[in-house]
Formats: sequence, structure tokens, C-alpha cells
Amino acid sequence: MNAEQLAKACADAMWAEDQASRGLGMELVSVGPGRAELQMTVTDRMVNGHKICHGGFIFTLADSTFAFACNTYNQRTVAQHCAVTFITAGKLGDRLTARGVEVHRRGRSGIYDITVTRQDGTVIAEFRGHSRTIEGELVPNLEKSGEAAVTR
Repeated sequence: MNAEQLAKACADAMWAEDQASRGLGMELVSVGPGRAELQMTVTDRMVNGHKICHGGFIFTLADSTFAFACNTYNQRTVAQHCAVTFITAGKLGDRLTARGVEVHRRGRSGIYDITVTRQDGTVIAEFRGHSRTIEGELVPNLEKSGEAAVTR
């Protein structure tokens, strides 16, 4: 199993259990070692009193992308710290895309940058997430099944 296949297996395992992302209509577009891309359409239930997308939904899209990007190595990984800067508003019907990339990973810690754009390429938000690995694997017994050899 190579690094791309491992990342996909981890994403499949996470996606199967991710009620939050699926419940908001997110779609997992792509995943690879240290990277992920998700999309979501802004629905009427996501619009606030200003008639723009509530920032919490944009944050959630970025956070889900962060989760998929940092969980590509078969080590359970969670958010330690996250920050978002909103650049411009998302609107009803916008198709938002969040692309996340690993900036740094060492030991149990990592840093990931996620950029959220709308369908015309306009940047909606910039998100930085700091990750921390915890106990456990996403795809249990991978080593025991003879699939442990991951080429980089």
C-alpha cells in the first residue's frame, strides 16, 4: 500500500463515521498524504440574519477539511488549535470549496492551512489548524494484514 492508498483508506474510514460533515451536505472531493479537498453548497438553513452564510458553517467546512488532511497517516489525529479569518461573505447557493495542505508535521504535532473559496475562485476564508495525534488508528490492524509497507 503506497501513501496515496493509505490516505484514501483513512479517508474512507473517517467518512463512514462522519455524520456531521455528511449531514451538512459536504462532499469529499480528494485526499492524499497531508492534503484534502471538500465542497459544500450554502443552503437556506446556513444563512444568517444578514442574509449571508453563517461563519460557523464556513469554519465547519474548513475544520472538516483539516480533519481529513491531518488523518491521512493512519494515526488518529484531532484539532489542538484552530483559527479562521473571514475574507468575504458566502451567499445562498454558493458552492464552497475548502483545500487543505500540510505545512509542517513532526512527532505528534502538525500545522495545516485551509483556503475556502466560492465557485468563482474568490477566497472566502483562510483557516489554520494545529493538530495532535492521539492513541489509535483509523484502519485497525493494517500492520497485521501485511499492508504496513507504505512507500513515500
